[in-house]
Amino acid sequence: MAAGIEDVARAAGVSTATVSRALRNLPNVNEATRERVRDAATRLGYVASPSAASLASGRTRAIGLISPWVNRWFFSNVIDAAERELRAHGYDVLLYTFDIRRQSARPRVDPDVLRRRVDGILVVGLPLAEDEIAALVGLGYPLVCIGWGGSEQTTVRVDDRAIGLAATRHLTSLGHRRIAHLTGTPDDVHPWSPPVEREAGWREALREAGIEPEEDLLETGGFEIAGGRASIARLIERRPDLTAVFAASDEMAMGAILGLRDLGLRVPQDVSVIGVDGHELGELVGLTTLAQPVDEQGAAAARLVLDMIDGRTAPESVVYPTALLERSSTAPPRA
Repeated sequence: MAAGIEDVARAAGVSTATVSRALRNLPNVNEATRERVRDAATRLGYVASPSAASLASGRTRAIGLISPWVNRWFFSNVIDAAERELRAHGYDVLLYTFDIRRQSARPRVDPDVLRRRVDGILVVGLPLAEDEIAALVGLGYPLVCIGWGGSEQTTVRVDDRAIGLAATRHLTSLGHRRIAHLTGTPDDVHPWSPPVEREAGWREALREAGIEPEEDLLETGGFEIAGGRASIARLIERRPDLTAVFAASDEMAMGAILGLRDLGLRVPQDVSVIGVDGHELGELVGLTTLAQPVDEQGAAAARLVLDMIDGRTAPESVVYPTALLERSSTAPPRA
C-alpha cells in the first residue's frame, strides 16, 4: 500500500498540516523541518494527491483550452507549446474541441463544460461572438486568446493585416499584378479574425500598387491542403490569366502548388505562390512564406494565464513579428 500523509507525518515527527505546508512550499515552516519532511516523503515514496492539493488550495490546477481543431499545423503547435509550459508549472489541460468542418454552422461554445473544472481559459484561433466571450468571462476565470483578438481580452497573436500587406507586397515587388488570394471559409467575418485581416492586407497592398482588387481572384480554401488544391482549380478555371497566389496559410499554399501541378502549371514559372506560417514541410516544396513563431505564442499565452491566476496584471496584447522566408515558389511573372 502506498504511503499516506499520516505516514510521512509520523516519520518526520510533525503534524499532517505541517507536511502539507512543507511539501507545498508554504510559509511558517522552518527550513530544517521542511527538509525533514521532504526526506521522509522521498524515503516512503509519498506522492501528494492532486485532488487533495486542489482542495487545500481552492484550485483545480487545470486550464481549459478551447480550439476548433487539433490536427492542423498552427493549432497543434500552439496547443503542444501551451501544454508543455503549463505542465512545467504543475497544471493539466482540459481540451475542449469540435470539428467545425462537419457542421452547417459552427457549434457555439458552451461555458458550462468548464465551470468549476479549470482555473483559467485559453482560446486558440477561434474568433468568438460577443455573447460567447461574455459567457466565458462570466465564469470568472482569466481568459487569454491566441491567434485572434477582440472584445478587450488579453491576446497573443501576430499582426495579420501586416502579414497580408507583406505577402502581397512581395508579389507586387516582383512585378505581379493579377494576384489571387486564398482565404479561410465564407463564415470568417469577425473583424478581429486572422483571415479577415489578411484579406484586408491583400486588398490594401494591391491598391498601394495601383491595382484594384478583383472579387473573382478571391477564393476560400478552408485552411487545409485539400481546400487549397480544390480552390486553385476553381481560380484557374475562372482566371487563367492570374500569375500569383497569396494563400493565408502554408497548408493552403502547399495545396495550391499541388493543384497547379495537377493542371500542368509550373511554380513559379507560370504561377508564384506565397503562404503564411513557416510550416516545416514548406521547405520541401520551396514555399516562400511569412513565418510566425507559433511555439513562442503558445508558451507565452500559458505564462500569461498563470500570471493572471496569481493576480498579476497582463498586457492587453502581445504581438509577435513574422519573417519573410523567400524560397523558390515566387519569381517575376512570365513574359
